[in-house]
Amino acid sequence: MIKYTVTSLELLELRVPAHVPLGTRPSLSCRWQLGPSDVLYSVKWYKDGKEFFRHVPRDVEPRRKFLLPGVDVENSSPNGSNVTLSPAILETGGRYRCEVSGERPLFPTVSDHADMIIVALPATGPIITGSKLRYQIGDRVQVNCTSGRSRPATRLSWYINGEPAPISSVLTPENYKHDDGLETTSLALDFKVKPKHFRKGDLKLKCLATIATVYWRSNEESVQGERFKGYARSKELIEGASRADRVQAAGKSGPCHSVINLPSLLLLLIIVLHTPYQ
Repeated sequence: MIKYTVTSLELLELRVPAHVPLGTRPSLSCRWQLGPSDVLYSVKWYKDGKEFFRHVPRDVEPRRKFLLPGVDVENSSPNGSNVTLSPAILETGGRYRCEVSGERPLFPTVSDHADMIIVALPATGPIITGSKLRYQIGDRVQVNCTSGRSRPATRLSWYINGEPAPISSVLTPENYKHDDGLETTSLALDFKVKPKHFRKGDLKLKCLATIATVYWRSNEESVQGERFKGYARSKELIEGASRADRVQAAGKSGPCHSVINLPSLLLLLIIVLHTPYQ
């Protein structure tokens, strides 16, 4: 029995953007390679199992579009390998498949699929609430970060002085779904202030909001620490020393007073009394 190695149609690459901002035009790409004896018969595009575009070179109308909610092809390459859709709406998201077929008699067919998520970006950045103007050692920091309305839900992260907040300080995120399909995320931070939090100055709290690779915004607040009691005492000691120095310096700079002891005074009086007048 003789075995033959047949080189046939092969799908090389399918490109479907994983996250597409609402209102932008997604571009899809499908690359294939025909075998030595293959002839292209058709290229078909599907969304969620329903065909919305096809390219059949031998047809009277080589390229055709099919109505599908949220999907409309604005432009396509001559061989149907690249298509650009109209501005995305929420219904544009879904699973996209490219199917390439060769001519008879074998009609070899290859296909691949990928998912697309339509992202509704938040109109505003994350908002921090609950922080105070000043904190001192031992105080409890309880703040909350709330994202803008988005789809899918925004991922929030807390940072303390530029470093990711310890897991033990971050509470479980809460999601709220609105009637229009958009979502709001809330994430709380709860920890006690320690001396290390003020080693580089003020305490900085930052909330970072992200959606995949298409959205990245943050909000940061800087709060001051109360003066340490040890620092106040040191200041008083320095001021006391300064006052003593000023008193001592004033004594040195005042008028000079001569001091004469009692024996010297008696000797001077005897000399004066025994001195004859001229």
